[in-house]
Amino acid sequence: MKVTVSSLVPALKSLGARRRGPMKKLGLALGGGGAKGLAHIPMLEVLDELGLRPHRIAGTSIGAVIGALYASGLSGARIREGVRKMVITRGDSFREALRKKDALKWIQFMDLEFGRHGLFKGDKFIGFLYDAMRARTFEELQIPLRVVATDFNTSEQVILDSGDLLDAIKASMGLPGVFTPVTRGGRVLIDGGGVNPVPYDVLDDCDFVVAIDVMGDLRRDAPRVPNLFRAVLGTFDIMQKSIIVEKLKHVSPDIYIRPAITGVDILEFYKADEIYEMAKPAVRKLKQALEKVL
Repeated sequence: MKVTVSSLVPALKSLGARRRGPMKKLGLALGGGGAKGLAHIPMLEVLDELGLRPHRIAGTSIGAVIGALYASGLSGARIREGVRKMVITRGDSFREALRKKDALKWIQFMDLEFGRHGLFKGDKFIGFLYDAMRARTFEELQIPLRVVATDFNTSEQVILDSGDLLDAIKASMGLPGVFTPVTRGGRVLIDGGGVNPVPYDVLDDCDFVVAIDVMGDLRRDAPRVPNLFRAVLGTFDIMQKSIIVEKLKHVSPDIYIRPAITGVDILEFYKADEIYEMAKPAVRKLKQALEKVL
C-alpha cells in the first residue's frame, strides 16, 4: 500500500475533515526517520511562508528534534541554516569542509559508548540542541510540544509534554542498538517510532492536523544482503511503516505528506541537499493543500 497526499486528502476520516469553516488550531505532527527527517525543514518553511503558526506540535525521534527547534522560536530558514553550518556535504571540497568550523562539532557528537546499551549516549548532541534553542523545559517553548517515546518494558506509548525537554528528546530518539535508552519517571524509554512513528493522533485538541511522514523507502538498487547494522535499522523501519499503514486504516490527519526519499540511511546527514531536493514535490503538495483550506 502506497500512501500519497492525493489518495488521502479526498477521503479524510478524521474529525477535522467533517468540520466546516476556516482552520483555527493547527496541529503539526513530525515523524521519525533519522537523517531523512531533514525533509521536515522545507515543510516548516512552507508554514512560515503562509504565515501559519501551529497551535501544537507532536514529534517522534528526529521529528521531536526538529519540532523542538521550531517550537523554541526558530524559523524553518534558521533551522536550515544551522544544518548547513553543521553538515559537510558531498559537494564540499576538503578545503571547504575545513572552513566549516562548526561542522567539526559533528565529530564531538559521536558520543560513543561501547557498552551493552547502545553505540551513542546522545548527551553531546542534546547539549548542542540546548545551545541552539536555549530552552530547558517544555514550559519555555513558544509553541506547545508533545514528544512521543516508547516504554521498553510495557510496550506502551509515553507522551512527554512537561518538565525537562532535552531529556524527553533524548528518550524519543533512543533507537535500539544505536542510542542509549533513557530512564525517566521510573520508566525505561526508547525511540517513539516503536509505537507511533508519525504521531498525528496525539493532536486531538487541534482543529486541523498536518502530518509529515519522512520514513521514505528502502534503496531501489540491486538487492543485497545487509550487514548487521543495516539489518537492525532496516527491520525497525519496516516495523514503523507497518504501524503507519495500519493506523491510517482507522484514523487519518487532514493533510498527510510523505516525501519520496530513497537511499538515505539514518546517520547520513551529509546528504542534506539531496534530501531537500527529493522533498520538493512534497513541499509543493503541502503548499497547495494548505492554500485550499486557508
